[in-house]
Amino acid sequence: MSSPTPVIRRIIGLVAGDPAGVGPELLAYALSQPPEGIDFRVIGDPTPRHPGQPDRRGSVSAINALEESAELALSGEIDGVVTGPVSKKGLHAAGFPFPGQTEFFAARADVKNFSMLLTGGPLTVSLVTAHVPLREVAGKLTTEEIVRVGGLLSDHLLRRRIPAPRIAVAGLNPHAGEQGDLGNEEEEIISPALPLLAAANPKSFFAGPFSPDTIFWRAAEGEFDAVLCMYHDQGLIPLKLIAFHEGVNVTLGLPFVRTSPDHGTAYELAGSGRVRPDSFLSAVRLAAELVRSKA
Repeated sequence: MSSPTPVIRRIIGLVAGDPAGVGPELLAYALSQPPEGIDFRVIGDPTPRHPGQPDRRGSVSAINALEESAELALSGEIDGVVTGPVSKKGLHAAGFPFPGQTEFFAARADVKNFSMLLTGGPLTVSLVTAHVPLREVAGKLTTEEIVRVGGLLSDHLLRRRIPAPRIAVAGLNPHAGEQGDLGNEEEEIISPALPLLAAANPKSFFAGPFSPDTIFWRAAEGEFDAVLCMYHDQGLIPLKLIAFHEGVNVTLGLPFVRTSPDHGTAYELAGSGRVRPDSFLSAVRLAAELVRSKA
């Protein structure tokens, strides 16, 4: 008689984030309902600290936990990490030199080809530019960057077992530039990326550039599997409008899985008992799915 196939358990590290925010409460919810085949490892001190009253000590604690989680993931001791919400302002005041956690993990993994993806409900969006001021977006937008991030998005959708991903490419300007009347980025930068994306990602279908004021509705209705967005709020506003309580942030391009809830520290709710864990639990479930598919 043959022996049963052993169940391979995967380990996901949980980081509470800012101890003065809602992260410690979210982590406690997650610990009570681990996904099948997943073990948790709590990283850092998950104890709430002065709820609603952030301070430098809490920010330093959050930074130390991030460093530990990156070390564990890169050493293979954990398969993925789910990070709780942090205050970027608090981290920067404590000496954190990165725009956000996305850039931190990419730097620690020595990865240059990475991007930010958000998913929730019927929408998945990936960002060509992320944590930069809006006035700098047009100057940082290049055909090469659109092709690079579009490739990461295609790979992610395939990994989630979407066999032939349909990806809409958003324009930058109102009405996607109105054939040059409202801006020339569509004709000079975005449109030239379409054939390059198709050639580099033959399993996916790319179309656009589409007017940003209609494409998210079309994607939410099921016409597309994801939208490739040109800047941060272009993608996050529609996603949070549709799936505020279940949105998940994913860092693409890392050698390990990293997800986080798509909301902030919510200091005003910390310790009140009114925090909703939906987004954090969604981040845990997606991390579990991705570490299984990676294995």
